[in-house]
Amino acid sequence: MIIKQISVFIENRPGTLAEVLGIFSAHGINIRALSVADTADFGILRLVVNEPDKVERILKDASLAVKTTPVLAMKISDQPGGLLKEVQKLTDAGINIEYVYAFAAAAADEARVVLKVDDLAKAEKVVNGEKVADGGEGPNFYW
Repeated sequence: MIIKQISVFIENRPGTLAEVLGIFSAHGINIRALSVADTADFGILRLVVNEPDKVERILKDASLAVKTTPVLAMKISDQPGGLLKEVQKLTDAGINIEYVYAFAAAAADEARVVLKVDDLAKAEKVVNGEKVADGGEGPNFYW
């Protein structure tokens, strides 16, 4: 499933993450997944939230640099090799994965994964089990 991811560019200093999370809390925003990539001076906070359009407006109003990106979300089997199996399908279809982050789901036998890929439409077809020009097909996943 294609979903919206919010990326927030934040300073790499004590308290910055807490400030952003405080904004979310004050506005009743539920964070479903997050990842932070850092450099010496700044970080990129990537989030999947319950109301991405609202979050984008709120963060822009707070003078933060924000970007919305469509990403692929899927459920995978939470067992050794579960992620490899699904990544291999995308690889076999010629799809490049730019980054990925994952987290455990409420059910003990599944996990959820967010992927940024170079061909989103094709990747969605692969994970939905549709045949694509380069071969790949896979089972139906949903967020």
